[in-house]
Amino acid sequence: MSSVDAMAASPAGHPLRWRTLAVTQLAAFMALLDVSIVNVALPSIERGLSVSAGTAQWVVSGYALSFGLALVPAGRLGDALGRRRMFLIALVAFIVTSALTGAAPTIGLLIAARLLQGVAGGMLVPQNSGLIQELFQGAERGKAFGILGATVGLATATGPVVGGLIITLIAGPDAWRWVFYVNVPIGLVALLLAVRWVPGRSGGRRRGDTQLDLIGSLLLGAGVLCLLLPAVDAESNGLGNDWWLLVVAVVLLAAFIRWELRTVRRGREPVLDPRLAHTPGFPAGSIIGLVYFIGFTGIWLVLALFFQDGLGYSPLRSGLAVTPFAIGVAVSAAIAGRLVSRFGRVLTVVGLIATIAGLTVTALLLRHVSGDTAEWAIAGPLLVAGLGGGMVTSPNITLSLQNVPVRMAGAAGGALQTAQRIGSAIGTAVLATIFYQILMSSARNYPTAVSDALLSASALMVLALLIAIVDLVRHRLRDRGEVPAGGHDGRSASGT
Repeated sequence: MSSVDAMAASPAGHPLRWRTLAVTQLAAFMALLDVSIVNVALPSIERGLSVSAGTAQWVVSGYALSFGLALVPAGRLGDALGRRRMFLIALVAFIVTSALTGAAPTIGLLIAARLLQGVAGGMLVPQNSGLIQELFQGAERGKAFGILGATVGLATATGPVVGGLIITLIAGPDAWRWVFYVNVPIGLVALLLAVRWVPGRSGGRRRGDTQLDLIGSLLLGAGVLCLLLPAVDAESNGLGNDWWLLVVAVVLLAAFIRWELRTVRRGREPVLDPRLAHTPGFPAGSIIGLVYFIGFTGIWLVLALFFQDGLGYSPLRSGLAVTPFAIGVAVSAAIAGRLVSRFGRVLTVVGLIATIAGLTVTALLLRHVSGDTAEWAIAGPLLVAGLGGGMVTSPNITLSLQNVPVRMAGAAGGALQTAQRIGSAIGTAVLATIFYQILMSSARNYPTAVSDALLSASALMVLALLIAIVDLVRHRLRDRGEVPAGGHDGRSASGT
């Protein structure tokens, strides 16, 4: 293993780094796609298992919940025990739980299998950022993070399209099962390639490095659970009486921060190092990701409701109607990943402006255009929004993680993804609530409901834009020496 470490530390990076990136992105795409792909299958699940819409919604919500809970502890395990080991364990678990989910004979077993699948997905994703930190150096790291950003954006945007395509091609009462079964052959291919291409890395770790912060993990998990539960429950039951869990979440997360500070003072390894709060780029990037995903993720649900319930589109046609956004993300994320080392946070600012403009125009058009012309009328604005979205997700991941020390890379990547998952859950609940409230108060006026929901998403993204502008200004002042740099010296992590 020492030769592997030497190659990984060299200026050129590891010789298998691009192959490793390809196979890890395939696995990450599967896990992230499963957050949204199931939405279009819910009506089939309701009919096939004879359950209510509220019960079936937990097939989506349960996955998002357990996925979000697993991210940071799994990232820390990857830091401590080795990312290859954790990646392979998580990938095998994801394949097995996907098969169990597809074969579930009852709604109870289906939800249980989805919870386990979410844990496996949450174990899988944070290993990606850790492996990028280990295997890539200098400008190549920005490009690799750009590809990771494209994977995140594409998986979120293409879920409805892929799910609708599978349901349409398979047909029949059990077609929904193939939304889960499709992961098995893809996962097996990824597993075979990962065994061959993903390098192990001992890194000369001391035995103490494998000690895990169990109390910190429990406090963080309980706090995130109390944040996510009201949000995921609101997706099906509206904003109900479980608001008090948010107060509990604040208390638990405050206790978590205090415990982690105490752990560091004692010279032990925390599950999430508090010093990340002083690492350049990470705090602002996490907040931007949280707020952006609040506005970003919920738009797919309200657009699906508008096209399918309001205009009578099929699930496949509904998914295809938002494809321009996915195309825009794919194109701009890859380009932005190459440019982030040159332009930095400017890309995020420009991307947010484009996304806000595209969504605002889409909202105004859908208020006045309906029927068969709706999907064509919004193709251009959605493409602009997608081009902007790729410039947000890709550079923001790079800027958030590029200065994180390698020993913290997995936990930091998990924390960044946790912020995005919390944002996704809150955003979906908030935009769905806005959509239904306006729909009920306007005599089921679908154009008004979807328009106001999209305008609300744009308003949330304006908040992310303001945060990005503040971070950009602070960065420029810091470069001029007018603001103390503080935090970690990122050179050991970035290789530059």
